[in-house]
Amino acid sequence: MNSPEKPNLAHKFTPVGVDTYSMLSILLVAIMWGATNPFIKRGSVGYNELKANSRFGQIWLEIKFLISRWQYVLPLVLNQLGSVVYVITLQRTELSLTVPMANSLTFVFTAITAKLLGEQQSGWKIYCGMTLVILGTIICGIDKVL
Repeated sequence: MNSPEKPNLAHKFTPVGVDTYSMLSILLVAIMWGATNPFIKRGSVGYNELKANSRFGQIWLEIKFLISRWQYVLPLVLNQLGSVVYVITLQRTELSLTVPMANSLTFVFTAITAKLLGEQQSGWKIYCGMTLVILGTIICGIDKVL
């Protein structure tokens, strides 16, 4: 009995080495995630003060509060679009490169955006951490190139 042949799609999703597309995609993901985090935080101000009489009422009140605030919804949508870019990037790049670079650089862009928005930071510790993250990211990238 003839069985239908399954198409070989492996060639379409084979991760490639580090190239400009990979690095820019990882950077875009980190920016989309990191830069939106402080805005999501700002957009949810007042969320903790919400009080309802029942558990269901509390959940409904919280959902209604969040989806009615464009200051929360817009950054959240951009953040989730970053997740779409992340999944596409994972298809083209090595998992061992993409995951640590995107997640660690997200911290850097969150710290930068928070600083630009005037949030208080812990001084030298934040800059030391950012420097170490950037150096670690560079080392990961160099390791994949060589």
